[in-house]
Amino acid sequence: MRGGLWQLGQSITRRLAQADKKTIGRRCFASDADLKKTVLYDFHVVHGGKMVPFAGWSMPIQYKDSIMDSTVNCRENGSLFDVSHMCGLSLKGKDTIPFLEKLVIGDVAGLAPGTGTLTVFTNEKGGAIDDSVVTKVTNDHIYLVVNAGCRDKDLTHIEEHMKAFKSKGGDVSWHIHDERSLLALQGPLAAPVLQYLTKDDLSKMYFGEFRVLDINGAACFLTRTGYTGEDGFEISVPSENAVDLAKAILEKSEGKIRLTGLGARDSLRLEAGLCLYGNDMEQHITPVEAGLTWAIGKRRRAEGGFLGADVILKQIEEGPKIRRVGFFSSGPPPRSHSEIQDTNGQNIGEITSGGFSPCLKKNIAMGYVKSGNHKAGTNVKIVIRGKSYDGAVTKMPFVPTKYYKP
Repeated sequence: MRGGLWQLGQSITRRLAQADKKTIGRRCFASDADLKKTVLYDFHVVHGGKMVPFAGWSMPIQYKDSIMDSTVNCRENGSLFDVSHMCGLSLKGKDTIPFLEKLVIGDVAGLAPGTGTLTVFTNEKGGAIDDSVVTKVTNDHIYLVVNAGCRDKDLTHIEEHMKAFKSKGGDVSWHIHDERSLLALQGPLAAPVLQYLTKDDLSKMYFGEFRVLDINGAACFLTRTGYTGEDGFEISVPSENAVDLAKAILEKSEGKIRLTGLGARDSLRLEAGLCLYGNDMEQHITPVEAGLTWAIGKRRRAEGGFLGADVILKQIEEGPKIRRVGFFSSGPPPRSHSEIQDTNGQNIGEITSGGFSPCLKKNIAMGYVKSGNHKAGTNVKIVIRGKSYDGAVTKMPFVPTKYYKP
């Protein structure tokens, strides 16, 4: 177990560093003075947070417990994450939806008010600029959250297209919610603990739904979503109320919900089969190749109208040349860029994320293989430090999801 724990920590550190390095153009090793801090920084330090550079921010990778224990506790009880480094923004105006649908693959118009979905911003070649959860608050107000490491390029991309759209008479404006912080509360105790802090009935709020409501005396944006595969919420809270809310959640859970860092967050999302942008999705990977065809609504498939639609719709019709799949493997945990071979030793792809699963107690990974080698049960070889180890393609998620649905 100790060896597995060490390998887990090493693989997570490499994975986060790689995603960080790929998605932001800055020095790999920033001094503390260069790093931005969330309003919870001192709170993290007091609670034993081990702070590391990530996407230009100083963020906790873990606390006093191990990444292994934190991961398991999230699935058994619950976790509270500070994800304030991510960028929340609102788009408003009567033409907001037609504008956004030029940039993303999702059927935003088809969303009911107060609901959201995962979507992907694409480029002209159909590649992924970023993935994002997009919520239709009303027909003229969209709320979305983009990844920290993609913030600058995403905002530049949106702004450039907004200027062109508005120059032709389009009615759309934006507000970047830098005045708010973002907490992610995940796990089976998330709903019962949060219920103590709000009068709204959370049992009537389902996965993907959004509300503006009072939590612990603060006006919050609440979305029933997350990045762990567990039931849970992302809470956008005014920054001046963030520390008090974090304290209240931990207190009401009587110690069962723990502060949890980026390390366990990464192992949780890998167990849930979710992509990490910069590893499992990049600008040369399309949503179809990444296994996100489900996010392209029927109307969008018929009409297109988003950047790279010609490439993406052709892939839907003809099938992609490569596909993202999951793996179980023997030997050391696979690393990003580990070569994948067929049983004859021919190269068929590459690992993009891999590690030791704290919940399954074995190696898991995801990566891209040539179509035809993607079916569950296909035997492969995974090359790690020059030596090949047995592996097999498997369906994802590795750990069953527990989203709260009607």
